[in-house]
Amino acid sequence: MEENRISSLISSSLEGIRDLVDANTIIGTPIEAGSSVIIPVSKVSVGYVGGGNDYAGKHCKDGQNNFGGGGGTGVTVTPVGFLVIGESGRVEMVNVNNPTGGNDIGSSIENIISKTPDLIEKIKGIFKKKAKKEEENAAEGEDFKEETQEEKKD
Repeated sequence: MEENRISSLISSSLEGIRDLVDANTIIGTPIEAGSSVIIPVSKVSVGYVGGGNDYAGKHCKDGQNNFGGGGGTGVTVTPVGFLVIGESGRVEMVNVNNPTGGNDIGSSIENIISKTPDLIEKIKGIFKKKAKKEEENAAEGEDFKEETQEEKKD
């Protein structure tokens, strides 16, 4: 009998999740926009925990135990992008994180490589400024030493 209690607890919780999250949550309802059709695409993450315990109470008859149980669920729906079907039937995936270009790791690497020369120049500029400042500080230090030595001579 105890096995049925926990089973019914888990079954009812999972049934609620099943009602909440279905295929239409991941692949959304198509939207017509002029001659194109736009289909939203999402990622669904679900976490579930449940448990229960049979315990003997003060007023329980022999062989019967009280049951206490509970469950918790977390559901996150994250937009991933949109499938755009043009008038000619061409299908394109527009990624929410990278709406201007490709949505694979190759295009991300390409994007990083294309920005690398600018990044290298900025880093060089920082080091040049630091070296120039050190030279100026060293020159000021030499001037200070010369002034102090001249004062000692006077």
